[in-house]
Amino acid sequence: MQLADIRKEYSLKSLDSKGVSPHPLIQFEIWMQEAIAAQVNEPNAMTLATVSADGRPSARIVLLKGVEDSHFVFYTNLHSQKGRELDANPACALTFFWPEVERQVRIEGVATRVQESAAEKYFQSRPRGSQVGAWTSPQSSIIKDRSILDERALEIEKRFRGEQTLPKPKQWGGFQVNANEIEFWQGRPSRLHDRIVYYSVDGKWTIHRLAP
Repeated sequence: MQLADIRKEYSLKSLDSKGVSPHPLIQFEIWMQEAIAAQVNEPNAMTLATVSADGRPSARIVLLKGVEDSHFVFYTNLHSQKGRELDANPACALTFFWPEVERQVRIEGVATRVQESAAEKYFQSRPRGSQVGAWTSPQSSIIKDRSILDERALEIEKRFRGEQTLPKPKQWGGFQVNANEIEFWQGRPSRLHDRIVYYSVDGKWTIHRLAP
């Protein structure tokens, strides 16, 4: 089969501006719970798009770890490419795609670092292996081969031998994205999809329908 011949017709549900919550974070929570109920594979996986200081875009998949005070929260190595780019240019975008329910959510906003206490609390809740990994990997740096990571992991295990939890590395933390635009996309037949977008204007949300 040729790529141009791959098609899927969407027909599960519809979406109307009169049927959504007045607040997009409530609507997002409704959709997230429905994605979980539908057993979407990793429903909290999202594409994070950033832009470097010289205007070069990049994107990768990260995991949403909370929606707190109207912010979308995720954690990472602050010295990674995404960490450096968000510090230099906090404008970013998030995208969720849930094919099992034929839905997509697009978010645009501005990222700021979470408080150190919040990052420490979340880090301590992670599995020990993930904590070791955070200490081990110089994320986004060029390394010679896999053995570099294996050797560093052994060194970290030796360093913290006997400790159930590790302290949070200084270079590890989180970002919270304050959204100013959130779009909910529901697949429909013949590519005439439903798109409902919320814009933040003077601290209030307005709701509009977009053409597919």
